[in-house]
Amino acid sequence: MLWDKPICIVCDKEIKEDDVVFVKMRYPKRKGFTEIKVYLRNEGKFICEDCFNNKSY
Repeated sequence: MLWDKPICIVCDKEIKEDDVVFVKMRYPKRKGFTEIKVYLRNEGKFICEDCFNNKSY
């Protein structure tokens, strides 16, 4: 894929597969979308588990 890898907005750590993440985003107005990874990458901001637990955002 040509997309950049998702990164934590706090510590700039790359999010890897099977990592636990928290996503800050608005609840979508539309329904019925299927490409969840693409939607999250476009609309969400990722926070890694360590930063979320430290509440440093």
